[in-house]
Amino acid sequence: MLELTMATVSGEDAGATAGMTMAEAPSEPGTLLRIGRDAAVCRLVTPEDWLFVSRVHLELLCGPDGTWQLTWLRGSQPDPASEVRIAFGQHAQPVGYGATVPLPHGGSGEIVVQDRTAPRSVNVGFYHEV
Repeated sequence: MLELTMATVSGEDAGATAGMTMAEAPSEPGTLLRIGRDAAVCRLVTPEDWLFVSRVHLELLCGPDGTWQLTWLRGSQPDPASEVRIAFGQHAQPVGYGATVPLPHGGSGEIVVQDRTAPRSVNVGFYHEV
């Protein structure tokens, strides 16, 4: 089971937890969770006017062995308006535009989508229960 908790945070709301949304999915091969502005295809949806987040920005896919991977989908622009990083334990790393990184098996952490032009971010906590 993968559990996600998302909060959208702007500068004046830093540290606030109101407005959090959650999603979960079984760790079954082929299971897909999406994060972005398009409510028709994304399980976790950001504000429509947050244009630094693509319609479908991130995908989490469960592989054949029950592990999850995160992909930052390339959008229509050659350079993204945001930065994405993933942190778990003492480890933190940027996620490249269009790149795929594994989530820790049976672990927890946070995925952050940071606006490059304003103090806004989308913070997605994850917990992978085995």
